[in-house]
Amino acid sequence: MNNSELARYIDHTLLKANATKEAILATCEEAKAYHTASVCVNGCWAKTVHEALAGTGVKTCCVVGFPLGAMYTAAKAFETAEAVKDGAEEIDMVINIGWVKDQRWNDLLEEIKAVKQHCEGKLLKVIIETCLLTDDEKIKMCEIVSDSGADYIKTSTGFSTGGATFHDVELFAKHVKPGVKIKAAGGISSLDDAEKFIELGASRLGTSRVVKIVKKLEAEEK
Repeated sequence: MNNSELARYIDHTLLKANATKEAILATCEEAKAYHTASVCVNGCWAKTVHEALAGTGVKTCCVVGFPLGAMYTAAKAFETAEAVKDGAEEIDMVINIGWVKDQRWNDLLEEIKAVKQHCEGKLLKVIIETCLLTDDEKIKMCEIVSDSGADYIKTSTGFSTGGATFHDVELFAKHVKPGVKIKAAGGISSLDDAEKFIELGASRLGTSRVVKIVKKLEAEEK
């Protein structure tokens, strides 16, 4: 896979608390140059990113309930509605991980459905934070995400104790229902790893590093 093909799998991500407008716009410029799938940011930047990417085909993606997932469902729904109003075309929401531990399966399902409703037809990815779950919990979440109407199940926020692993993507691929896609995110720091995640079944990669690696390699070749 060449660099151009790889870039189309990437949600080029900037979620740092200290991200400035200048840094957000620079991320958008990189995304446009390499034709990534999206630029993924916190909701306050949705309008800025949407305007910067207008007409390029690169989507505006916003996180919701990020990074802990432990706020009110109504807050997640409101965040989603505001992001969509400001131009977000994709939403990456974090589940309530404590509810997984308490086996509140119906509450989890209903929350995802509530967020999906406020997406107004836009793409929804559900972050389950795999590093905090057992394999049995991950398998159960594959079932719930599949039944919720969400478009993707996503491994990680990148803000917890670990990120995407090959094992988790393989597990997802075995247990999600047809039509549900997989996003690997968190800690993807090499081109080889990025390609391996895609081989295992990921349709999207959340990373801030891969585009920068490609950019550096191209600069070195000149």
